[in-house]
Amino acid sequence: MAKTHKIIPLNRVEGDLELRIDIEDDVVTQTRSVGTMYRGFENLMTGRGPMDSLVITPRICGICTTAHLNAAAKALDMAYSAAVPGNAQRLRNVTLMVEQLQNDVRQAVLLFMPDLIHPTYARQPMYDEAFRRYAVLKGETTLQTVEETKRLLEIIAILGGQWPHSSFMVPGGVVSVPVASDIIHCRHILRNFRKWYEDRILGCTLEVLGSIHSWGDLQSWLVASPAHHKSDLGFFVRYGKQLGLENLGRGHDTFISCGGPDLPDQTAVVADGDQEKLWRSGFYGPQGLVAMDQRKISEDISSAFFKDDLPARHPFEGRTVPLDSDTHKEKYSWAKAPRYDGRPAETGPLADMVVSGHPLFIKQVEEKGANVLIRQLARLIRPAIILPAVDQWLAEMAERKSPFFLDHTKKVTSQGYGLITAPRGFLGHWVTIENGLIGNYQVITPTAWNASPSDVNQVRGPWEEAIVGTLVRDIKNPLEVEHVVRSFDPCLVCSVHAIEV
Repeated sequence: MAKTHKIIPLNRVEGDLELRIDIEDDVVTQTRSVGTMYRGFENLMTGRGPMDSLVITPRICGICTTAHLNAAAKALDMAYSAAVPGNAQRLRNVTLMVEQLQNDVRQAVLLFMPDLIHPTYARQPMYDEAFRRYAVLKGETTLQTVEETKRLLEIIAILGGQWPHSSFMVPGGVVSVPVASDIIHCRHILRNFRKWYEDRILGCTLEVLGSIHSWGDLQSWLVASPAHHKSDLGFFVRYGKQLGLENLGRGHDTFISCGGPDLPDQTAVVADGDQEKLWRSGFYGPQGLVAMDQRKISEDISSAFFKDDLPARHPFEGRTVPLDSDTHKEKYSWAKAPRYDGRPAETGPLADMVVSGHPLFIKQVEEKGANVLIRQLARLIRPAIILPAVDQWLAEMAERKSPFFLDHTKKVTSQGYGLITAPRGFLGHWVTIENGLIGNYQVITPTAWNASPSDVNQVRGPWEEAIVGTLVRDIKNPLEVEHVVRSFDPCLVCSVHAIEV
């Protein structure tokens, strides 16, 4: 029995990620997901004025900066009992979802697809076409994606003043009020992006895509039109099946989602199963869907370089006290291990689809479990759900006379939390205010959920579990392992950050 231990430093991820895997007879038998840097943002917040969180926490990440601002503002909304008027909610939603749109397409094309043109696959029948589409810095879809997503982010700059690291959200609303020309400009940008997304990525309209409810529907769609077949979605389904991506990356098959953004008052956007959100929030496991209860969330530090007298705490009681990583050999990561009701949970576009009850993804999870192919499929399809709502909310901002801010009393002692769906999944901020200053601040990011190390019960995190059992054909180029991890869209700067220890 051949045994190998390999350390894989992963590139094309935000931040620093290292995988340590044990391989026996070409199959991964054990893995450790190692966050290699310490994030000190929680400790930076202690003792500061609560409003400082609106400036500091968006700097946690340079990709999902608007998401962090939104979560921080929601936490203060709750802490101050601040009502958010309809137009302010629309503007918050639009900027958040624009960030989701750009990330979904960029991740698929710029971060995941380059692995599919590795020389290992050069003999595959579809390799030359994949290279033409996704070659780094020169592929047809690659170049178009860079240009189109760059233009899309102008919407956040127009509505929020800048991107990244905007600070236009405050408790009770927003501080930037768009004029009519701003809305017109934003809708023009959005419609151009939608046209490109429909023409290039989907090869069909959003309405046609919305009629796909099963894998059989998807196969029928694939052959119904040359445009479907030639689209990037069609190509990925065909090439992904050829490469066997549906056989890679099955994890715990438990999912967590914050749901779509909160619906503003008097909106024409229709909720999908939840009267307060665009799509449902919740936890999905073998027993089905249960409603979200943030009191059941905890962070386990059993395998993380932090010290505490308890292995796990709810974020309101959370501590971020670092250890010397060289003296605790049982610990191996600077990422904590978030758990829901004591269980690990995958988050991201696939989790959103499963929790919201999308029949295509529910059926695939029930039959085959989560895998690389359907994670990426969910990421390519999620923009189709987001785009109509963004356009509708932009239109409503121009039509309705709702204010963009409501004043409120700033309590000197209180607590609040903000849970949102960031580009990569479940993001939560928890703040405790004591005598007018921040007494405790804790952040749980999407990648913390997905990249979490083992907990006190030695249960692996989602992508650790998804890697175990993977067949590695070439130990020098463990592409199969990289496919699995990239399907979760790692962002380590959100999960571990600030200084090297």
